[in-house]
Amino acid sequence: MENSDERNESLPFSPNPNNADDNEIDEQEDEEEEEEDDGHDDVVSHEPYNRNDRSSLSSLREQRLKLEALSRRLASELVPIRVHDVLIRGNTKTKDWVIEAELKLLQDAATVQELIRASETALARLRSLEIFESTELTLQAGPPELPHTANVIVDVVETANKVSGEFGVYTKPSTSSWTAEGGLKYKNLLGYGDLWDASLAYGGNQATEVSVGVFAPRLKGLLTPLVARLSMLSQDWQEFSSYKEQLLGLSLGLISTRHHDLVYTLGWRTLTDPSQMSSRSIRRQLGHGLLSSLKYTFKIDRRNSPIRPTSGYAFLSTTHFGGLTPDHRSLRFLRQEFDVRCAIPLPFYNTALNLGISAGAIFPWGHDFMNKPSPLPERFYLGGDFSPVCTLGGPITLWGFKTRGLGPTEPRRRIRNEIIDDNDDSTKRDFIGGDVAVTAFADLSFDLPIRWLRNHGIHGHLFAGAGNTAKLTQNEYRRFSPRRFLESFRTSVGCGFVVPTKLFRLEGNFYHVLKQDEYDRGKTGFRFSFSAPS
Repeated sequence: MENSDERNESLPFSPNPNNADDNEIDEQEDEEEEEEDDGHDDVVSHEPYNRNDRSSLSSLREQRLKLEALSRRLASELVPIRVHDVLIRGNTKTKDWVIEAELKLLQDAATVQELIRASETALARLRSLEIFESTELTLQAGPPELPHTANVIVDVVETANKVSGEFGVYTKPSTSSWTAEGGLKYKNLLGYGDLWDASLAYGGNQATEVSVGVFAPRLKGLLTPLVARLSMLSQDWQEFSSYKEQLLGLSLGLISTRHHDLVYTLGWRTLTDPSQMSSRSIRRQLGHGLLSSLKYTFKIDRRNSPIRPTSGYAFLSTTHFGGLTPDHRSLRFLRQEFDVRCAIPLPFYNTALNLGISAGAIFPWGHDFMNKPSPLPERFYLGGDFSPVCTLGGPITLWGFKTRGLGPTEPRRRIRNEIIDDNDDSTKRDFIGGDVAVTAFADLSFDLPIRWLRNHGIHGHLFAGAGNTAKLTQNEYRRFSPRRFLESFRTSVGCGFVVPTKLFRLEGNFYHVLKQDEYDRGKTGFRFSFSAPS
């Protein structure tokens, strides 16, 4: 009995958890006193019942005292314990090892306090698999011969509806466009916690993407989830750069953790010019290309909100290495990007100052690489009205400039024997992107004086941005001057209001372009835009 009592006191629960309120116990005691005041016959006839009831009440009091003593002990000291066994119930299709993989942290718990925290984390991980309607975790005392041990019982109910659909509007900084996406998911087809999905996305600049993919959170022998996706992307850049891009490819996630992400991509890319009016640099890269690349992303985001950050910081580093096949059509390049964000709270009107800087560079590699051009779609193109406050993705956004609205340009090819006017496409120029790019911004957000707006998170902001991009390849680095690069920074300022939602950030802003070059597409005026966190 001493071992048993000691073992029960080491757990925040009882082997027989028959709970009762103090009021219920007092009511039962009052009923006993009334029955004792009745006649002798009644006492005799109910004597067995009273004995059993008193025994039950005594047991309840004893357990309550033990729980109170244990609560005081848990609050004052660490109670040692270890998990003896894990029992899983209710999974008819899901493999046991899929659930066990999410419960491994329970085995590392050395105290009752650690076990309770690990149980909460394990339940959150099981729910995030999206294949269970409900999950429950129960802790029970271990075998009597093993004191200070506990058994974990996990009860799950698998979802009855295997098919689900979703629709959303997102921003893609890499393409400087928004997309409306719809998709279907089928859950747990193979019993590995796998999610199969098919999606269709349509966005600005006539971007269309059709893809199918699979996500398996745990597979035996793999330390990270399996993520694979087959996609076909079509992007129309004729308005800005006189070419269309089509990419058929397969991406495979190799590492996916909280801060690290490694993806391999194998694709067949085709660049075409239906207008046949593209500039010389564009024409040289038309045709087919093989994309075989690894992309590594390291990300830390300690900001208190991705939509309206008022404190914290974020850092993003992306390394993209292409040319992993010996084929001569393989695109060989090395692309590096950095993002730094910082939110500084100020002590009035919930004001915060957000600062950020982004930089990136791309180079081809191989024999005589400085004389070769970098791949056209992988270059840096600045512009677009996406908010850099919530967007992490390299040097892309610059307030007040249209998509692909600044940077190196070349004149388009002119049509012979035809009259050229100012509105003809042949007088326009192609934005050919840069090999190095830098952007920076400052954003001061504050609450508005109207209570209804504050209650709904609608706030105002003042902002300023600057950025520039330049070519370095094809021997252009010889004419590159850091001083001229800084002096030619494009700048803009503005003010506006922000309507934050759970999915995106809607802004109504007035932009004023302070500095731009002759062929840039910056414009002063009022425009609406929306951005989603990346």
